[in-house]
Amino acid sequence: MSTKTSTKRFGPRYGRSLKNKFSLIETQQRAKHKCPYCNKDGVKRVALGIWQCRKCDSKFAGKAYSI
Repeated sequence: MSTKTSTKRFGPRYGRSLKNKFSLIETQQRAKHKCPYCNKDGVKRVALGIWQCRKCDSKFAGKAYSI
């Protein structure tokens, strides 16, 4: 696992394994997700467990880091 994403902001702190776990969660969270209503890749996370489609403007609940 590489920590080439935004975990470089932590520098030498917190250890390699925790930074790898954080990197996996963050990339999963910021990936493109498909809307369950209109099937377009336009879903963005609004808050913890709340997702909103940019196209059809539907707001729904899901998992914390993925739909």
